[in-house]
Amino acid sequence: MKVVFSGGGTGGHIYPALATIDEWSKQDSSVEFLYIGGERGLEKEIVPAAGISFESVKIQGFVRSLSLDNFKTVYLFLKAVTKAKKLLKAFQPDVVVGTGGYVAGPVLYAAQLLKIPTVIHEQNSVIGVTNKFLKRKVSKVGIAFPAAEQFFDTATLVGNPRAQQVVTGSLNSKFNFDELNLSNDLPTVLVFGGSQGAPKINQAMVEALPAFNEQDYQIIFATGKNRFQQVQDQIMSEKLTVKHNIKIVPYIANMQDLMPRVDLVIGRSGATSLAEQTALGKPMILIPSPYVTNDHQTKNAQSMVDAGAALMIRENELTGGTLVNKVNQLMLNKDQRKIMAQHAKELGVTDSADQFITLIKSAI
Repeated sequence: MKVVFSGGGTGGHIYPALATIDEWSKQDSSVEFLYIGGERGLEKEIVPAAGISFESVKIQGFVRSLSLDNFKTVYLFLKAVTKAKKLLKAFQPDVVVGTGGYVAGPVLYAAQLLKIPTVIHEQNSVIGVTNKFLKRKVSKVGIAFPAAEQFFDTATLVGNPRAQQVVTGSLNSKFNFDELNLSNDLPTVLVFGGSQGAPKINQAMVEALPAFNEQDYQIIFATGKNRFQQVQDQIMSEKLTVKHNIKIVPYIANMQDLMPRVDLVIGRSGATSLAEQTALGKPMILIPSPYVTNDHQTKNAQSMVDAGAALMIRENELTGGTLVNKVNQLMLNKDQRKIMAQHAKELGVTDSADQFITLIKSAI
């Protein structure tokens, strides 16, 4: 069997594909995979590093206003379709799978023109632009959130394949808080705004330091690689103290080992993060990014709040004070954390990669 995956631009579109390929390869080593991504997306580095055959097409997204750039987008789309058709004819796949991002548009459209079965995966609670375009002729649809079902004629809830990978890895977690000069016996909060960090979250954390210094729980605060020095400079300029129960780091390389050990997660509400946290059953305080397409992070976060798995702070309401109040609400109430953790666990699909693979096979 031969399978093509396409998706990219951000890790949220790439990692579900890689998790599916990883699990499928374990189940059947005879399956051949090809990944078609964009020339400028993260996938051009991440996918080859994972040992997967990679080809690229040149594509860009539409500008959400009247712009001459959109004429270039249409031109690049048509060229990408032509190249994708050549790649697909050469590889002869049994099915082509799209996990989102602009690049999946021309690749799956080319497959549809060639009468090759296609499958899409929607990671968010609201449909993305690419999947909205592709859904008319797609063979099968997998969704991660029940709320996304309304956007498709038929869809199968499979969860996010990344979740299964995280749960499997958590069984072997041996993270020791001594590595961060923290206690292995204190309840722990993890705060992060993604690999690049989030300025508003960082600012609120700095404002909250005096209050967090006095708590009986501990906090790991990841600023993002490129924002660490900025946070340190602000702490020094404001002559703030960072006590022994708080550890500030640029990023956490072994997040998959740390995540199972923490008691509360604070961060954005991207699809992959939520898949990981629900699979592990983590109570959450979500601060959705307002800078994403269709405000989908707010919709993702609201679905968690509605299920009783999370609290939400909108970015325009985020201050050091609001953050401290929400954190104390949960960290000083173990019973509430347990209830939220259970609700989160109920939302998690821990065999998500297996379910998605089954769905893909059913399209052939």
